[in-house]
Amino acid sequence: MTHILLYTDKLSEGYVILFTGLVIVFSGLLLLTLFFKFGLPFMLYIYKIITKGPDKKVAEISSKVNEEFTGEVAAAISMAIYMYLDVKHDNENAILTIKQARKLYSPWSSKIYGAYNKRL
Repeated sequence: MTHILLYTDKLSEGYVILFTGLVIVFSGLLLLTLFFKFGLPFMLYIYKIITKGPDKKVAEISSKVNEEFTGEVAAAISMAIYMYLDVKHDNENAILTIKQARKLYSPWSSKIYGAYNKRL
């Protein structure tokens, strides 16, 4: 009788763990669905309201020219970017040379002496 009671106890404990896990997973999925369905659009709407500045027309935008930004500066920046991305890395030889080490015979490393258990 006690064996049956212990077996049903473990069985009911397994169902509790299964049910708890399923509730946690599906409630998490439900919360994520609600967040992406309602929370994210609401947050984007609030962000749009906060960051919205006065609307400008194309005619009102002035085109300022920076007199200090010359062709030499643009060339120096582009050369620095080119060197950073391509030239700074060394081209190494991809050939790997492995020299075989000479192995000396040693009776300490020989397995034949440990293979037989001689008793006299």
